[in-house]
Amino acid sequence: MFLHTKLEDRKHPIRVAFIGCGKFVSMFLSQYSNLNKIKIDSIVDLNIDQAKKNCLKSGVSEEEVSKINFSTSLDQIIDRNIEIFIEATGNPIVGTVHATKILKEKKHLILVNVEADITCGKYLSDLAKENGVICSMAYGDQPSLILEQIEWARLNGFEVICAGKGTKYHPSFEYSTPDTVWGHYGLTKERAENESGMNPKMFNSFLCGDKSAIEMCAVSNAANLKCSSNGLTFPPVGVYDIAKKLIPKKDGGLIDFEGQVEVISSIDLNKKDIPNDLRWGVYIVIKAQNEYVKNCFKDYGMVTDSSGNYSAIWRPYHYIGLELAQSIYSIALDNRATGYTKKYNADVASVAKKDLKVGEKLDGEGGFCARGKLITSENSKNEKLLPLGLTDNAILKKNISKDEIIKISDVELNLPKEVIAARDYQYNLI
Repeated sequence: MFLHTKLEDRKHPIRVAFIGCGKFVSMFLSQYSNLNKIKIDSIVDLNIDQAKKNCLKSGVSEEEVSKINFSTSLDQIIDRNIEIFIEATGNPIVGTVHATKILKEKKHLILVNVEADITCGKYLSDLAKENGVICSMAYGDQPSLILEQIEWARLNGFEVICAGKGTKYHPSFEYSTPDTVWGHYGLTKERAENESGMNPKMFNSFLCGDKSAIEMCAVSNAANLKCSSNGLTFPPVGVYDIAKKLIPKKDGGLIDFEGQVEVISSIDLNKKDIPNDLRWGVYIVIKAQNEYVKNCFKDYGMVTDSSGNYSAIWRPYHYIGLELAQSIYSIALDNRATGYTKKYNADVASVAKKDLKVGEKLDGEGGFCARGKLITSENSKNEKLLPLGLTDNAILKKNISKDEIIKISDVELNLPKEVIAARDYQYNLI
């Protein structure tokens, strides 16, 4: 309760601004009236009318909406009395430009934009340190919740063997597009997009594996964990089998290394639901360092593998934007991030979803053209692979076959100077 106690002693409101007012921010807005001492100063969105509608639909009163400063540009609000900016556009290129401006203005930043974090996050976190401010992951998104579990384990002397999340995955989903996505969710286009305001590209990213690669890249870079040898494998594993299967192959498990990230699936290769799945949650696997700890695992009924050496903890759900206030309070009251990028271990490469032709324009995460694959940053640099975060509006200079990894030399890029500087900075760390 230490943060809540500090909040009681806080005299002035925590003034925040949102950049982007989509689903994640709308979820936060639905909690806004219940949050103490958080004050929304500004909301930046290209469609102000829609942003206001999202506020009202989320339960913010007309009176409160009238007090918010709405703008279409970060530049118009950067000098206002704002303590914490929340970048939630989901666009890695635009997000990096925004983040760079905010951090250079010596303002705190929460990157709901995981896409920007995995594309340029090491540069941004180092820039934050240089300017004496915080660049934080967003609590409520799965990477931050995984990091919370990892911190618990490491502080208490446990070795983290594997860490990750659950999802609904099948190899055929890798080729899903925004046109086919809703059928996989059992929804109609009308229900999903018109009634619920769900973004087809974003939800397709959850389905086709892009978001899993992005989020595990973020965890690898924040917690200094390894990538598997050939990307994520998505084994179908229920929660009571995590400690049995998410352990090294030498001990009868499925992972390549101790200290690795992996995503588990809630369905099997026949698309049947598996028992006790972790579709919406997060997990870690820990290892007993001696016989006494191993016996404690047994004495207190912890789930283990057959040897008794490995155990697992998990959280069945994540509440997404409903939990974002945790990051705001952590920064404002404790000067602490709820996770941030410490290393440049991993990247997300772009793999063609279909045969692509010269002159074709790529369309980013969750789109029609490419999907993401988790790789090491060394491979990304040495093989000059095109990061998924740079694919939006990249134009192909050669034909690419389906399932071929796309290289930087295969496309024409027109990147802002901030993104070029960030990528050069990270490459130079290797």
